[in-house]
Amino acid sequence: MSIWAAAFTLFWVTVGLPTDPLYAFIWIWTATIAWRLERPWRTHLGFVRDWSPVVLLLVAYNLSRGFADNGARPHALELIAADRAMFGGITGGEVPTVWLQRHLYHPDVIHWWDVLASWVYFSHFVTALAVAVVFWLRDRARWAAFLRRFITLCAIGLATYFLYPAAPPWWASKYGLLEPVARISTRGWREVGLHGAGNMLNAGQIASNQVAAMPSLHAAWALFVVLFFFPSVRRRWWPLLLTYPLAMTFTLVYSGEHYVIDMMAGWLAVGLTYLVVGMAERWWAAVRSTRAARIRLSAGAARRPGPGGQLGGEREGVVDVPVVGDGVQRPSRVGVNGGQPEPSLERPLHHAHALDPGVRHDHQPAGDRAVDAGEDVVGDGAAEDRLAHRGQPPGPGRRAGQREGGDVHPG
Repeated sequence: MSIWAAAFTLFWVTVGLPTDPLYAFIWIWTATIAWRLERPWRTHLGFVRDWSPVVLLLVAYNLSRGFADNGARPHALELIAADRAMFGGITGGEVPTVWLQRHLYHPDVIHWWDVLASWVYFSHFVTALAVAVVFWLRDRARWAAFLRRFITLCAIGLATYFLYPAAPPWWASKYGLLEPVARISTRGWREVGLHGAGNMLNAGQIASNQVAAMPSLHAAWALFVVLFFFPSVRRRWWPLLLTYPLAMTFTLVYSGEHYVIDMMAGWLAVGLTYLVVGMAERWWAAVRSTRAARIRLSAGAARRPGPGGQLGGEREGVVDVPVVGDGVQRPSRVGVNGGQPEPSLERPLHHAHALDPGVRHDHQPAGDRAVDAGEDVVGDGAAEDRLAHRGQPPGPGRRAGQREGGDVHPG
């Protein structure tokens, strides 16, 4: 793992941080290999099998974003008006991006919040994928649930880009629709000596769709990841988790990448994603439960005894009736038209109650058990002889033909 870390650091400093999906996939895959080097190669190739569709979808997403504007003029003025309407009373009529840069941005000085903003901005490209990789390593069910929501969120964002192409603040400033705004999302790395760290990110910003601002998927992914952990962590940790999407919101507005209304649209997309995917998962679970119940019913019908003791059908003219003995109903197959009853499928009584602590298990005859239990039984002579041998006088009603209040006289 140390070799991988050294190689990644060298690539990061010289070439840049891997923000492209293919580069990110290669580095993440090699990281899983280095972490579990003792595993066989079929396990490592399983990562390629499971992740290839995801990477291809992300590549298609990045490519299709470039065609979202369709050559039309992007929306900008209504976004500026929305931010001014929401925050103009606080900022003196300015949009939040202009107000923040006027108070915090100095072209000749890089402050600590500039460095922090660059790191937070870059985290967008690795956080969601890193969480997904951890789930893939430890819990495939959560990995699948995470990816279903992640892909749905990307699809909602892409559809919105086509339906409503919107320009970010720096673009509006460039074309004179807004006060001067600088695009400063990567300038903080120069302060810590990582001059090449943002090379790939800067190249990606130039080649990407310049008018894919609504909704902000930077803000959406940050909130999406945090909300996914909410059900599994205690509520006292929720404010700490929410600092990440809040830091992303500040970064995007301050660096000129998005309006606040863009962030709100991204949060709305997250809520819609969780609602739609959650409903779909509940529907699919109900469908699977219904199918499983039908299969169990079919299997139970196939195990019922048929003619000649064979499984799979009923014997004609025979029905099941409940036999009530010890409080438990057992089916007994009886002829409908006066036929002879068929043997019960249940085990003998002493076997059926083998686990009942209140039943004797010494397999003594029925007459003896009846005496011990204090029951009246009409038995045969052998049972009465056993009672006499024990020195226990038989009670009233022990045997047919007994004189009232007298002894038993054999017939």
